[in-house]
Amino acid sequence: MEQRGSPDRTWYLVLDGATDVVTRSRDFARRALAAWHWLPAATQEERDAADDVLLLVSEVVANACLHGGGPSALLLDCDEERLRIEVTDGNPAPPVPVRAGPGARRGQPGGHGLLIMDRLARRWGTRPGPHGKCVWLEVAAPAGVRNPEPR
Repeated sequence: MEQRGSPDRTWYLVLDGATDVVTRSRDFARRALAAWHWLPAATQEERDAADDVLLLVSEVVANACLHGGGPSALLLDCDEERLRIEVTDGNPAPPVPVRAGPGARRGQPGGHGLLIMDRLARRWGTRPGPHGKCVWLEVAAPAGVRNPEPR
């Protein structure tokens, strides 16, 4: 996966072979949000936006662990309008939302990552990659967050 955007606005974390990738990805995202002045948050809107990003990173990385054979990389790309989150994994199959009905896992934990993405992301999707796929999503930048600075 090539790096896109300027280095101060694009952070890339290689996850191939890493352990505890969900925690590692959340910590990485938290550091990026701090560098981009999303944290510490001054308003409730900014706190909610940062919390949503950390939850979304956790969900998309966990989904790659459960359904994609493990994540290869996490890319965060921030500008004044939005934050784009991308996670690559080795499974070319696109994610499939959990459906209600016969065979549904009622009362069982899990299976709601895509529903969370639908709810919190401004938009999301997938694209095929050379060794699997990329799941991407975008969230709007809070009004008070402007001009990300270099790491």
